[in-house]
Amino acid sequence: MCGIVGYNGAQRALPLVTEGLQNLEYRGYDSAGVALSNGTLDVYKRSGEVSALLDALPESADQYRGIGHTRWSTHGPPTDANAHPHTDCTGDVAVVHNGIVENYDELKSELEAAGHAFTSETDTEVVPHLIETALADGKSPKAAVQWAVGRLEGSFAVVVTMAGVDALFATRQDSPLVVGYGDDGAFVASDVTAFLEHTRDVTYLADGDLAILGASDGQTAGDVRIERDGEPIEPERETLEWEADAAEKGGYDHYMLKEIHEQPSALRQALSGRVDPDAGTVDLDLELPAEYVGSLEEVQFVAAGTSNYAARYAAELVEELADVRATVEIASEYEFDGGRDPWRTLVVAVTQSGETADTLAAIRKASRAGARTMAVTNTLGSTVTREVDDSLFIRAGPEIGVAATKTFCSQVATMTMLSVALGRQRGTLSSDRASEVLSDLRGLPGAVQQVLDRTDDVEEVALELADSDAFFFVGRWLGHPVALEGALKLKEISYDHAEGFAAGELKHGPLALVTPETPVLAVLTEGSRPEQTLNNVKEAQAREAPVIGASSGDGAGQYLDVEWPVPDAGLLEPLITNVYWQLFAYYVADSKDRSIDKPRNLAKSVTVE
Repeated sequence: MCGIVGYNGAQRALPLVTEGLQNLEYRGYDSAGVALSNGTLDVYKRSGEVSALLDALPESADQYRGIGHTRWSTHGPPTDANAHPHTDCTGDVAVVHNGIVENYDELKSELEAAGHAFTSETDTEVVPHLIETALADGKSPKAAVQWAVGRLEGSFAVVVTMAGVDALFATRQDSPLVVGYGDDGAFVASDVTAFLEHTRDVTYLADGDLAILGASDGQTAGDVRIERDGEPIEPERETLEWEADAAEKGGYDHYMLKEIHEQPSALRQALSGRVDPDAGTVDLDLELPAEYVGSLEEVQFVAAGTSNYAARYAAELVEELADVRATVEIASEYEFDGGRDPWRTLVVAVTQSGETADTLAAIRKASRAGARTMAVTNTLGSTVTREVDDSLFIRAGPEIGVAATKTFCSQVATMTMLSVALGRQRGTLSSDRASEVLSDLRGLPGAVQQVLDRTDDVEEVALELADSDAFFFVGRWLGHPVALEGALKLKEISYDHAEGFAAGELKHGPLALVTPETPVLAVLTEGSRPEQTLNNVKEAQAREAPVIGASSGDGAGQYLDVEWPVPDAGLLEPLITNVYWQLFAYYVADSKDRSIDKPRNLAKSVTVE
């Protein structure tokens, strides 16, 4: 959660830092602030969204070094005082922080006993006071930061600026930080979207790395020095393929709507160079030994939120196509137990950001147990990619809206390729069947575009039903995770009561809630056992509930109030249905003037457990 950005270089820092905060606001929007430094330190911060901070900033400032923060509250409510940056007693040290300092009560008591005065309820404020203590003891600025960070327990990404010190100091532990190398200066941020229009040349910091941006040890203002274990290293630099305008709205009212409409191009990126339908083969650039794949007894998926529902879809495909048991665990509930043989178990972490704390904790448990691990992620260089044995990238490009859309689609498509690859390597999937699935995959971008071409029809229905009491999404087999994801989208952005059910479970309790004011949205496609689901649709319709069906077959329309067609795509038809559910959720929320890109109480990347 929370968004951090910093800049040191030849340009004025204020516009670059505030621009970065606006790009990072999806990570938190309870409050925001900036600190600008040269010989003195100027701090501006406000509760509320970044726009409230902008109203409090000077029109211009001459400082060429600055840090900024947009907050998702963990310790203390969103107030001016609790907003970052936080400073020490002297006002010469400012800190922005993402994460949780688990021992802050102990540190705060120690510092207060030594005479330090605190002005906020946050855990972060102990950090500048620790740095102040170290500076007073004669330590250099760099050594003071290292000493202070060494006292912290928990997860953190920290960036520090000091009055009269011509450098920014940045370090991390279990929270993301990336350095950007610009032509006129250096950036540091929680996510590359903060500075993507200025540079795509980056280094992802590893846990414990210290990045020094600016004049230090012979450096100039725009230089970067990275130290590991106290010694300078030559960092691995990567050039991102994302275009600068990938993080802009591009004329859409919301990022979420833009990202829904980006799904065909995201899918093309996910598939590019990887599938050969004619040969029935997949090239995912993985190094899974044939002996290992052949011996697999279980594939375990661990994930949270939308990624968990994508994993549920994938688990069904793994069992169907690779003929190996597949299970899905909620990452925060995961334990490697149950008598599994670690060598014959592949544990797959599904995480868009690669920084989800619960998922990282789960994958570490699997690694300690001796299982082989893999990440399915969107983020090159993220923490999870450094901790697993293999990484598989979904190539969706930056997703700014808090509610995941194109990444869900790309995750399922990528894990479909993984399922085919495992099946072919295990000898359980024929080349003809593989060719059929891969042909459907290759047609997926066009099929999704056909749904997007019906946006006006979806909007009309959404506006008619927007004031309903509740919404139920139902589906079977591959339609079940799509029903769960459809309900989650509606809950996230409209704040309406929505639930997803395995369709057969309606009659085992939830049917008691069905009324004329509870629309039912049903997945009626191949891969979702539409004939059986249609029986459940009839049960809902008998209670006078409005029923919307996304259907790829004939005969369902007479039982539906609204029928939306789904193009032929075999086992991927439920995934196409999900695009209808995304659009429906969007227009229900938009009709209620909800904060669609920044839904209340939520943040994009959940980096605390």
